[in-house]
Amino acid sequence: MKRWGHMAKTFTRLGKQIAIAVQSGGPEPENNPTLRSIIATCKRENMPKDNIERAIKNAMGKDKSAYKEVTYEGYGPHGIAIFVDTLTDNTTRTVADVRSIFNKFNGNMGTTGSLSFLFDHKCVFTFKKKADMEMDDFILEMIDFGVEEEYDEEYDEEKDETTITIYGDPKSYGEIQKALEGMGLEEVGGEFTYIPNDLKDVTEEERATINKMIEKMEEFDDVQTVYTNMKPEE
Repeated sequence: MKRWGHMAKTFTRLGKQIAIAVQSGGPEPENNPTLRSIIATCKRENMPKDNIERAIKNAMGKDKSAYKEVTYEGYGPHGIAIFVDTLTDNTTRTVADVRSIFNKFNGNMGTTGSLSFLFDHKCVFTFKKKADMEMDDFILEMIDFGVEEEYDEEYDEEKDETTITIYGDPKSYGEIQKALEGMGLEEVGGEFTYIPNDLKDVTEEERATINKMIEKMEEFDDVQTVYTNMKPEE
């Protein structure tokens, strides 16, 4: 699966996503599609079952407004565009933390939406491929739900299974998930992502500086994912 974003501490990130899902849709996965998809992602990331159950239990006792999803954006070193997805219970603290890293690396934090033209916002679904699955027919059927023609296919030798990742219109998240589950696909994990539409070349030295900035950003517990338009290493 293509990882355009740099994931912060995985279990912390997923634990907060579970909390938001439980607070908005309840603790029962069978009655909460969002929670179902997050649990599938947790399993794929090898998050222990005990951790998942503990996160659900902890979320049940929290105020519904405990966490908010907030995205910050701006330019980092060498003109690289940076999106920072956060889940926070204190936006004053989080914006100060994120701004401090932009400042430390001589970057410039912009207003929300100022860099949206550089990234495409999409929903992403990952699931186990069925043995008899014809991808051309599958994609043709899913286009009606806002799914794109291009998809990723990845084989895991250790598990002896193939994983499919599809991309679609964020507004169609619920419809896409319902359609996938209706096809009997297993462990359908869904999330949202930002994909850069114009990648920027950098030198090795510039890449090292930008990666250092990302690492510092990810040290904050509120930070979920950091996206950039830096061209990946080949």
